[in-house]
Amino acid sequence: MNEEQRKEMSQIQSKDPNSADQNNLNRIKQKTSDDFMKYFETTYQPPNMRDAQRRKKKDTDVLYDFSIPEDMDQSGSGKKYMIRTYGCQMNEHDTEVMAGIFEAMGYESTSNTKEADVILLNTCAIRENAENRVFGEIGHLKPLKLENPNLVLGICGCMSQEESVVNRILKKHPFIDLIFGTHNIHRLPQLLKEAMFGKEMVIDVWSKEGDIIENLPRSRKGNIKAWVNIMYGCDKFCTYCIVPYTRGKERSRMPKDIIQEVRHLAAQGYKEVTLLGQNVNAYGKDLDIEYGLGDLMDELRSIDLPRIRFTTSHPRDFDDRLIEVLAKGGNMLDHIHLPVQSGNTDVLKIMGRKYSREEYLELVGKIRTAMPEATLTTDIIVGFPNETAEQFEDTISLVEEVGFEHAYTFIYSPRDNTPAAKMKDNIPMDEKKARLQRLNKIVNQQSADAMSQYEGEIVDVLVEGESKNNPDVLAGYTKRNKLVNFRAPDSVIGQIIPVKIIKAKTWSLDGELVQEKVEVN
Repeated sequence: MNEEQRKEMSQIQSKDPNSADQNNLNRIKQKTSDDFMKYFETTYQPPNMRDAQRRKKKDTDVLYDFSIPEDMDQSGSGKKYMIRTYGCQMNEHDTEVMAGIFEAMGYESTSNTKEADVILLNTCAIRENAENRVFGEIGHLKPLKLENPNLVLGICGCMSQEESVVNRILKKHPFIDLIFGTHNIHRLPQLLKEAMFGKEMVIDVWSKEGDIIENLPRSRKGNIKAWVNIMYGCDKFCTYCIVPYTRGKERSRMPKDIIQEVRHLAAQGYKEVTLLGQNVNAYGKDLDIEYGLGDLMDELRSIDLPRIRFTTSHPRDFDDRLIEVLAKGGNMLDHIHLPVQSGNTDVLKIMGRKYSREEYLELVGKIRTAMPEATLTTDIIVGFPNETAEQFEDTISLVEEVGFEHAYTFIYSPRDNTPAAKMKDNIPMDEKKARLQRLNKIVNQQSADAMSQYEGEIVDVLVEGESKNNPDVLAGYTKRNKLVNFRAPDSVIGQIIPVKIIKAKTWSLDGELVQEKVEVN
C-alpha cells in the first residue's frame, strides 16, 4: 500500500463507519488485495508432496524463548477477542495456545461477535464440508467489518496452508485482514500488529514446517480434562490426506518437556490428559534417541493422574512395546481409536496406508490378547475412487469381525493437490450414499449392542458438567469413553464417581448416582 492509500484509508476510518465513504474503504482494500495477488503469485510456494517427502527431519529446532514483544505487551487492554474453531483436537489445542497469547497481551475472551475487536477462524482442511462452513462464516462476518473497519478479521489453521484457499480469499474476500498457517502461531503478536497498523491484508503462510516452540501460553477450557501435544505433522502421505502439507513433517517434542507439562497438569488437579498428534504413535521416530510412545506412556504411568489417553493412531506404527505398556493398566486407558479407512487390501494400497487387511486384523488380535476388554473405534472412508462393490464388502466384513463400538464414517471428499484428487472416480453419488447408509446401520447396531452390556453395571464416570440437552442432568465419560447422563448435585463435577447404568442407548448411557459411595461436598 502506498502513502496516498494509507492517508486515504486513515481519513475514512476516522469517519463514521456507516457513511458512504465505506465504499472507498472497500475499493482500497480491493486494490491492496490485487497488489498482494501479484506478490503472492510470484513469491508463495504452495505445499508440494515431492518436496515435503524429501525434506530432512532435522530442519526444525526446539526453542524455549517465546515472549510477547514489548510493543505488544498489554496492547489488548480493554479489548476482546473471539476464536471460532473447526476440525480436530489439534485445532482445539492450537486455539488454546492462541487464546493464551491473546490473554497475555491483555485481551479478554468473548463469544459475541459484535463485542470482538479481533475475530479469528481457526480452520480445518480435512473435508470439503469444513471449508464450505468457513467460507459461509466469512460471508456472515462481512457486515461486521463494514460497520467497524477497525475490526481485525483473520483466517488461520489448516485451510490457510492451501494455495486455492488463499487465492479465493484474496480474490473474493478482500476485507479479511490476516491469513496465517499452522507453523507460525507463535508469531501472532507480530502478525496482529501488522494487521492493525499496516491496514493491509497480512499473509504469513509457510510451505515448510516451523520450529517447536515450548513455552507458549495456553488458555485451557476448564480444569478437568486437558490436551497435550506430543508431536506435530505426519510423514505417511496417504493419497487422500492434506495433513502432511498443512501440518508438515513429523516433529516430536522432547520427552522431558511433555512429562513436565503432564506433571504440572496433575498438580493443578486435572483428572484426564489426552496426548495429541496427527500420527501419535509415530512419536519419537525423528528423535536422536531410542524412545517411542510406549516408553513415554510408561514414564507417564507413574504420575498421579487418573486417566491418560492418546489420539490418533496409525496402525503401521502401533508396536508391541505400546501394547505392552497399555496392558499394564492403571491410568493407561484401553480405549483405542485405530483408523482402518478400508477393509480391502487393494484399496488400502491405493490409499497409501502401508498395511494390508491381514496386518490390521493381526494388530487387532494382539490388542485383544493383551487387553481383552479393550474398546476399539475407527475411521472409515466410503466411495474412495473406483472402490468396487466387492471391495466395499470387505470393509463391511472387517467391521463385523472387529466389532468396532463406534466409527467415524465419511463419503470420500477430494482435497486439492492430493494424489487421490487426480484419480478417476466412477462411483455414482447415490451408490456412495447407499454404501454409507448400510455401513452406518451396522456400526450403529454394534454400538447399541456394546452399550447394552453396561445395563446394571456400576462404572466410574469423570463428571464434566451439565448435559448438553438438559441442564438438570450431569454428564461425563467412563474410562472407555462412553457418555453417561445422570442426576446428581453440581458438587460432583470434576470428580470420578460411581454410577449405576439403568438404561443403554445407541450412543449414550443413562445412570443413577451410587449415593453411598460418593462424598458430596
